[in-house]
Amino acid sequence: MNKNLRLLIVVLVVWALVIWANLPNNPGIHIGKFDRTMETQLGLDLRGGMRVLLEADLAEGQTVTQDDLNVATQILLNRSNALGVSEVTFQSTGNNRIVGEFPGLTDTSEVVASLKQVGQLVFVPTGGNYLEPGTEVKVDYTEMTARQAAAAGTVVPTTVVTATPEPTAAPDKTTSDTTGATTEIATYSALLTGTALKNISVGVSQLGEYYISFEMDETSAAVFADFTTNHMNEYLAIVLDNKVVSCPVISSAITDGKGVIQGSQFTAETANALAVQLRYGALPVPFKVVESEAVGATLGQESVDKSILAGIIGLAMVVILMVYFYRLPGLIADVALVMYVMTSFAIFKLIPVTLTLPGIAGFILSIGVAVDANILIFERMKEEMRAGRGLRQAIDLGWKRAWPSIRDSNISTLITCLILFIFGNSFGATIVKGFAVTLAIGVFVSLFTAIVATRTFLHLVLDNLKFAEHPRWFAK
Repeated sequence: MNKNLRLLIVVLVVWALVIWANLPNNPGIHIGKFDRTMETQLGLDLRGGMRVLLEADLAEGQTVTQDDLNVATQILLNRSNALGVSEVTFQSTGNNRIVGEFPGLTDTSEVVASLKQVGQLVFVPTGGNYLEPGTEVKVDYTEMTARQAAAAGTVVPTTVVTATPEPTAAPDKTTSDTTGATTEIATYSALLTGTALKNISVGVSQLGEYYISFEMDETSAAVFADFTTNHMNEYLAIVLDNKVVSCPVISSAITDGKGVIQGSQFTAETANALAVQLRYGALPVPFKVVESEAVGATLGQESVDKSILAGIIGLAMVVILMVYFYRLPGLIADVALVMYVMTSFAIFKLIPVTLTLPGIAGFILSIGVAVDANILIFERMKEEMRAGRGLRQAIDLGWKRAWPSIRDSNISTLITCLILFIFGNSFGATIVKGFAVTLAIGVFVSLFTAIVATRTFLHLVLDNLKFAEHPRWFAK
């Protein structure tokens, strides 16, 4: 009795949390960095949104590897989520393309601009030359690479750079000013790249100007300290994708590896976008937007309504058949089944799981799977009761002897879900992944409701009844 009471308390606490999670006016969970609105997330096929096709922008003869695409996919996902674009999916297609889907998104200009940028930040010494923000430059990494190799002990440099080289013209790259005259783009040597940065954040000064603060790793901080000590009152341009972001003067030696990127052109949006690019690294290869299109909901609210109706009909049929075949135990199992549906939906909102139509289909399918364990248990109970066992003993033996079949069948289903998930993840079939995820969650929740909830409810109700006095309450 003590064991059953403890289990009953656990079940009631879980159910109370599930009911709270499914409340229509749920405020969500906001604890530190854990932030969940507890809203139902619908996929692109149900909500509509935006689809963007990115293609590697490489010079003739260059190639991109699958590893590069995988790294770029993860960086793009991090960038888009940091910009507040939730439920986004990215998948590589072909040998040089990535497809991004943004459910519910209508204004994609800022997101697309952030996604296609390489995000290569460089600290470029310019000596006494001040460069206006937006100025295009060409960056030479030869001396920086030599210094890094020397620091690693792989190359002994023949010269030591003690002064910032004067800019030289880049004969192969020109641009035109407003008068139509051709202007040569200057080349500067890089000091450090953005890979040296860590702990990047956005702040606001006392004057209300936005800035980005950063901290360098130990090795880069030493290089930065040595340079700023020996090049006081010179300019150090901060260049992103070959365009100057800001060009501050070195007013004091920076020996702790900490600094800020600031400029009058920064707004809350541009500063946050730049911080996102720096925080999640540079793309391994540049990408260009080949296609960007708005996608209407191919299925939309009508299909959602039909799916909900199908789920209600399926649930009602299961409830009726369970009561018809198993009477009172079936009714108790139906209570646990309702708990299963509510618990699964609460988990979908908590993770959150983006529901597409295949995902909803997997959820509806799992309703039938959820009663499999109860059917096996109740059939074993009936056999034990026909053999003359008492009600309490029949319940315990029914669970014990049905468990191997329950375990093996659910493990088989989970293995299938794992295979489907791996297949969907490898080949970019997100709808297959959605089906696998919702079905797997359903299996785990059904085990809890069948093994813990139904058994606890049965003991709570049936232990206080005399089977001989109510034979019609039980099916034989």
